[in-house]
Amino acid sequence: MCGRFASYSAYPKLARRMGVVVVEEGPSPRYNIPPGTWISGFRQAAHDTPLEQVELWWGYRPKWAKGKAAQPINARVETVATTGYFKNAFARTRCFVPADGWFEWLATETGKQPHYLTRTDREPIAFAGIYAEREDGSLGCAILTEPARGSAAEVHDRMPLILDDASLEPWLDPDLTDRETIRHVVRHLDASLIEYWAVSRAVNRPGNDEDGGLINSV
Repeated sequence: MCGRFASYSAYPKLARRMGVVVVEEGPSPRYNIPPGTWISGFRQAAHDTPLEQVELWWGYRPKWAKGKAAQPINARVETVATTGYFKNAFARTRCFVPADGWFEWLATETGKQPHYLTRTDREPIAFAGIYAEREDGSLGCAILTEPARGSAAEVHDRMPLILDDASLEPWLDPDLTDRETIRHVVRHLDASLIEYWAVSRAVNRPGNDEDGGLINSV
């Protein structure tokens, strides 16, 4: 799954790479981002418009679902295109979330040990996401997850769907709506590019999200 991540350098790197129109100054570096908070994402609202940065509430609940409906933070790649709650967003309102890495917890004899997962080359990561307008007019999102691959499978059985560079533009293309076409043109990052290490249990406290030391090996 993806329930906590870090984004401290990914935003400016991906913005420059994609030529994104920034609607406000880039977000401050954060090292321990929890669900139920505002995060930055990239989208393309229409085919003839430039990519743009948008603020997203990490919790997906479309306005038609009303206030008491579920507010999932993740959507499974196996069912996102067919489940009623997600399928319209998968077809028409896809986004990606810039990140440097994410956290997972592994059970040990001394309790759950957090681990940080990131690219071996430290290049930015783009989490595939979907979004929808919420009741209050803001946008809420869910990050897609897939079965864990490579070394990530040693820490958790699922991982965020990380887009490879060639997939960023087609993933955001709002005119690309057919499920099978999307599957053929969108690829995930090579699993060999993912590594991980154990980090401080200070990451267990979501309020600790401004300390770069949280991602250091212990």
